[in-house]
Amino acid sequence: MPSERTEPQVRPGVEADLEALTELYNYYVRETPITFDTAAFTPEERRPWLLSHPEDGPHRLMVATETDLGAISQGSEASQKILGYATSSPYRPKAAYSTSVEVTVYVAPHAGGRGVGTLLYEALFAALAGEDLHRAYAGIAQPNEASARLHERFGFRHVGTYREVGRKFGRYWDVAWYEKDL
Repeated sequence: MPSERTEPQVRPGVEADLEALTELYNYYVRETPITFDTAAFTPEERRPWLLSHPEDGPHRLMVATETDLGAISQGSEASQKILGYATSSPYRPKAAYSTSVEVTVYVAPHAGGRGVGTLLYEALFAALAGEDLHRAYAGIAQPNEASARLHERFGFRHVGTYREVGRKFGRYWDVAWYEKDL
């Protein structure tokens, strides 16, 4: 019998999410060219990343979760499962770039095709609306049609492609760059 689940909810990421977020990211490190990290992380190694995304300001971490209600009916506590996350991070470290952010979204493999990426970006861009930001940038390792479609739905436009810019899994990968006015 399938578990009953709540509709996905999006909230700011918190310290208690660190282990699950690290596990999700490590899936993409180990299994895909979506990220150019090549070695999995421990939660402690990812802690500075999590702490660099406070609940306010231009650099945010939004987390999508669902609650397993079936656990309650079986006498257990309800568990929150992380379905994905989205971030806005500094585009580059130099001061003149401070009104630009790089955004990214990662959806758990079991949660693809459920609109989780859309929910995450809706929440992230709503949170960023009051910030002193001018542009958002997104780099998408190619091929990745689902990510390109998601970004285009949010008003991103393709501005160029870096050819064979990263090497992972014994081959070179292109990265398409997209930008969006904020």
